[in-house]
Amino acid sequence: MVEKSAEVLTTGSGDSAIARSGSGGPATTDTETKLAEVLADVACVEEVSADSNFFDDLGANSLVMAQFCARVRKRPDLPSATIKDIYRHPTIRSLAAALTQNQTTSTPTHVNGTRPASPPEHVTAPQVTRASRLDYVMCGTLQLLVFLAYSFVTGVVATTGYEWVSTGSDLLDVYLRSMAFGGLGFVMMCAVPIVAKWTLVGRWTPREFPVWSPAYLRFWIVKVLLHANPMILFVGNPLYVLYLRALGARIGKGVTILSRQVPVCTDLLTIGAGTIVRKDSHFLCYRAHAGRIQTGTVTIGRDAFIGEKTVLDIDTSMGDGTQLGHTSALYRGQTIPQGESHHGSPAQRTDVDHVRVAPARCGTLRRACFGVSTLLQLFLVYIPLAVGGVYMLFIEVPALGDRLDPDTSHVSVSHFLIDALALSAVLLFGFVVVGLAALYTVPRLLNLAIKPDKPYPLYGFQYAAHRMISQMTNIRFYAWLFGDSSFIVHYLRGLGYNLSRVEQTGSNFGTEVKHESPYLVSVGRGTMVADGLSIVNAEYSSTSFQVSRASIGPHNFLGNNIVYPAGGRTGENCLLATKVMIPLDGPVREGVGLLGSPCFEIPRSVERDTRFDHLRSGNELRRHLGMKNRYNLCTIALHLILRWLHTFVLTALGLVSVVLYGAVGQVVIACYLALTLGFSTLYYVLVERWLLLFRRLRPQLCSIYDPYFWWHERLWKVPSEFLNLFNGTPFKNVIWRLLGVRIGSRVFDDGCYLTERSLAAIGDGCTLNAGSKIQCHSQEDGTFKSDYSTLGDHCTLGVGAHVHYGVTLGDGAVLTTDSFLMKGEEVPANALWGGNPAVEMTGAREEPLVGVESGTSTSTPAAAAVTASTDGQTSTAS
Repeated sequence: MVEKSAEVLTTGSGDSAIARSGSGGPATTDTETKLAEVLADVACVEEVSADSNFFDDLGANSLVMAQFCARVRKRPDLPSATIKDIYRHPTIRSLAAALTQNQTTSTPTHVNGTRPASPPEHVTAPQVTRASRLDYVMCGTLQLLVFLAYSFVTGVVATTGYEWVSTGSDLLDVYLRSMAFGGLGFVMMCAVPIVAKWTLVGRWTPREFPVWSPAYLRFWIVKVLLHANPMILFVGNPLYVLYLRALGARIGKGVTILSRQVPVCTDLLTIGAGTIVRKDSHFLCYRAHAGRIQTGTVTIGRDAFIGEKTVLDIDTSMGDGTQLGHTSALYRGQTIPQGESHHGSPAQRTDVDHVRVAPARCGTLRRACFGVSTLLQLFLVYIPLAVGGVYMLFIEVPALGDRLDPDTSHVSVSHFLIDALALSAVLLFGFVVVGLAALYTVPRLLNLAIKPDKPYPLYGFQYAAHRMISQMTNIRFYAWLFGDSSFIVHYLRGLGYNLSRVEQTGSNFGTEVKHESPYLVSVGRGTMVADGLSIVNAEYSSTSFQVSRASIGPHNFLGNNIVYPAGGRTGENCLLATKVMIPLDGPVREGVGLLGSPCFEIPRSVERDTRFDHLRSGNELRRHLGMKNRYNLCTIALHLILRWLHTFVLTALGLVSVVLYGAVGQVVIACYLALTLGFSTLYYVLVERWLLLFRRLRPQLCSIYDPYFWWHERLWKVPSEFLNLFNGTPFKNVIWRLLGVRIGSRVFDDGCYLTERSLAAIGDGCTLNAGSKIQCHSQEDGTFKSDYSTLGDHCTLGVGAHVHYGVTLGDGAVLTTDSFLMKGEEVPANALWGGNPAVEMTGAREEPLVGVESGTSTSTPAAAAVTASTDGQTSTAS
């Protein structure tokens, strides 16, 4: 998986990032003199002029300036500086004046240089909860037993049902039995999380409890059952809203939820009528903080809008008619007043209207008919095919059934292995070929029914066609297969992307790029895109949608985890930094860089290492690009073979289970489920370690046309989806250690992702929230760089937080919700940092609710500020 930073890279070893002191006058104030001394020391030069521009004149980069800010923060005789201060005031003289003025006029809790509305209320230091080793081991043991019990029950039910289905006399009988058994199984799988929630927890209330405790175990069981719930497939359907209501959520009429991030503490969720929630939004109603799980309310008023990749922390609220833009966050205790539009992390007031499609007629009858038709398709088509498809095939081709029947077939080991190899090859390579053919034909036919820029009502034929186009063309397997190579360009063109005249680099796109309609995506010539790009070319209201073209200009560079909406105000030659919020208003930005949420301008590029310039054009580029393409082709073939081997082993285990079923019975099926997970985990751990030659990574600085980088790309293609199954368990830490992470004891990992495992160090007792990421590399302008990132003991990474390379967090430090900690930053011990880019949140320390024990209900002012009824009507308390 390619992760590329949009930040400026450091220079080569032995070269100062600030090659000269520049021209201009000397420092004239004490602050200027001290700041100049610090910068000269960081840059290893004799002196720095007070009037020289850090970037244009001195050739500094963001890593050097981050180190400069860290040094300044350590000086008690100097005012604190942030990376945003550096970009806004890029000379020693202007920076000293601004810092001095801020020091005399500052107010608490300023993040990103602005004061967010309704800041968090908790202002004392956090208290870290340290779990005992006994609690840690006992919780892990019980979680394992719960998984084994679930596997056993699933195996018993599945085998009993299949035995009944297999007794069907003909094709019609098998179909009817498959529909009955599959339908009952579907209902049971949907009902189990509801029963477990009301039995183990009852009604969720604002509270907190230690991780690894009995209360946490009950919480984990409910969360895991919800995530394994087939109703997740109905996101964007009125049926999903009904299901959340059954779990205790108070959701009004006409609400549309497109996010697959399932809220766990559903009783604490209130959504008013007519609200739209876009995909990839987090509104979990819980978070992990300093070794404890904290639950709290998330209250959204009527006719509200929640943008893509947003995070709503606990104890947050939005009034009626409010909007929260893309790539934004509400921090704990924040509220958006009625009728206001906010964006940014943390959110602040804006005049941008994010609802850009006219309403349409979409009443209760239309929603009900759409839900019923979905159920009919499920029960009459999909379930019978999934459950009874194999038996129907055996009836039509009896030789296949005889081959697997242990009573009629006594095959040798060699014949058995040949059967397993043949079947696994058909499953994998047949999927690759048939899948590509389907991707290039079926969505194009469906797209004929949808006209650009034309509003359509939700829950009609066009809506169903649009959702199917989006789901089919966003299958992750093919982006994984072709990404990080020249072949991804041809794949995306085949899907429907307009890529103009491509300037091939061999890394034009990473392995994670998604869209809503591939036929309305334009990417200009010479543009490079990193992982995590989400192209938003569909607009939604609570009653309608339309698709519109999203255009990314030529010669752009896009960093990680970017939402690019239709109508984005960026043009040619822009650098869009990691997690940047794309502007929707103002002039079209060209020839600049954009950083942060909300974004601000930074230099498009600065003076940097030129040692690889000869590889970026002419014959050298063509020669090395050809070498890279051949290497990438070998990488694709290697990973297909590794996938085939994995599929072969699972197929062989499945065939063995069929053979042993007559002797051992239902236990073998339950064991197969557990063996599948265990083998897959150990297999891909072994694959990654083998690719590493069982050694650790070391920090690197090289061209993307260096064979080392091509080898490094192979590591990013090792599948890692299995890691999510271990979230919130001690086994996740064991797997990280096997993968080379230097991780301490009793770390709580609820869904963090690490790109370079052996470059990351995580201290004892850290708390890592869902959606957080530690990225130990960057790649931009044809240069790759990686470095260590270190978290001290008992650190906390908030939901959706992103940590770059070369970063150090001191013991007990907190990086709060949806923050971006830029490369080279040093976070002091016990500090609270937040925002995008992250800065110290002075005077706004978050803390667990002191004295709250497991099982004790509590409330906060933010939670009590908004009340809601089940019909979605809200009123804000004065």
